[in-house]
Amino acid sequence: MSDTSVTQQSAGANSLVIRSAIVASIGGLIFGFDTAVISGTTTSLERVYDLTSSGLGFTVAIATIGTIVGAIFAGQLADKYGRRKMLFVIGAFYLVGALGTALAPEGPFGHNVFMLFRFLGGIGVGMSSVCAPIYTAEIAPPAQRGRLVGLVQFNIVLGILLAYLSNFIIRQIVAEETAWRWMLGVMAAPATIFVLLLLTVPETPRWLMAHGREAQAVQISRQLCKTVEESDLQISEIRAQLQQDAAARATKVPFFTKRYRKVILMAFAIAMFNQLSGVNAILYYAPVVMQQAGASDNASYLMSVAVGFMNLVATMTALTVIDRIGRRSLMFVGSIGYLISLGFLTIIMFTFEGRYNSTSSVLVLIGLLVFIAAHAFGQGSVIWVFISEIFPNRVRARGQSFGSLTHWTFAALTTYAFPPIVDKLGGGIAFAIFFVFMCGQLLWVQKVMPETKGVPLEEMSAKLGLEQ
Repeated sequence: MSDTSVTQQSAGANSLVIRSAIVASIGGLIFGFDTAVISGTTTSLERVYDLTSSGLGFTVAIATIGTIVGAIFAGQLADKYGRRKMLFVIGAFYLVGALGTALAPEGPFGHNVFMLFRFLGGIGVGMSSVCAPIYTAEIAPPAQRGRLVGLVQFNIVLGILLAYLSNFIIRQIVAEETAWRWMLGVMAAPATIFVLLLLTVPETPRWLMAHGREAQAVQISRQLCKTVEESDLQISEIRAQLQQDAAARATKVPFFTKRYRKVILMAFAIAMFNQLSGVNAILYYAPVVMQQAGASDNASYLMSVAVGFMNLVATMTALTVIDRIGRRSLMFVGSIGYLISLGFLTIIMFTFEGRYNSTSSVLVLIGLLVFIAAHAFGQGSVIWVFISEIFPNRVRARGQSFGSLTHWTFAALTTYAFPPIVDKLGGGIAFAIFFVFMCGQLLWVQKVMPETKGVPLEEMSAKLGLEQ
């Protein structure tokens, strides 16, 4: 490759980095859409499949069980077959899951069919939560990594907003008996677009180098970096890291060792607290929560759109500052917001219990808006960036899988438990439980969580004291 061609490619480097990150983050958009779209169908699913509160909880939670399966295997598959190829597989799972749930017949057999395809869609979500951040972290320069990996989270919340908006619109224009099918089936459109756009982005230089394809890695690095010097530095750092990895593999050091215990516990903690805030339970059941608080059916769906919009605004705000004020500061602010909003919701639920009205529904909406803003500004914007950064290169994919597995295990538990708890004990108890767990998160952020902004991935181990 001539110096002239390299210079020309370098001039367009930022556009390729941004395009690659945006395409990968579309997987996050469908991730978010899949997370929230079920909220508009819960009443219909109860009617069509004659579900109890526990049965509804399991029907909704089956997708999160699928995400656990996807998260377990995604890291290993991404290491073996490549980050980009796995993104194609994720797109296929999304497409099949959307069409299968939309076309599932009624009756007991139909319910099993619905559960199967909801499970397959969940596998795609679990894989996406592992592969999309890894892909973007390995494409992005260190100074831009927080914002670009954060695009995944931005598109997750955009997908949530679009799902709420789509549910509201479909409810207005489609007969109630079939509206739930359209709500679920419409996700096939962005899934198809995602697969087609993946044809326009490259594999990551780190994965190519790790599999002996150095010439291709150098060519792509030239396209991704601003200058030849920056590309040469990136390649040399990757080569040095791979040599360290080879030495580590020769000693057959497993993942669960004393050396990695610190970052494993960090990934476990941030992923656990993410779901013990109650965020997925609230997103899955948002219209039901507001209906129980006194809102009419149509008003509850419109209120869900407001929650999704607040989620998007707060996430955009966080992504503009995540590389300036850092991950830990965002987590601290978000933790305080959690405590304020969950405490407020607990008081409202206990105060109006048994006599909910339009006033209580508005107050609950205010509490949920503050809650979702706190989540989006803190945990929502930080979790996948933080987990993708803290693990050394040789175990990054396994670390991302572990973090995602933890996240989705607790998501399944909270999603399944939320309807029976609200049904048997009331909303006040449910929000009080989340409040107690968020006290624990605040202590963890203050005492344990490190700051990782601006640290090159190859230097992260030394920063966190993992080198031995």
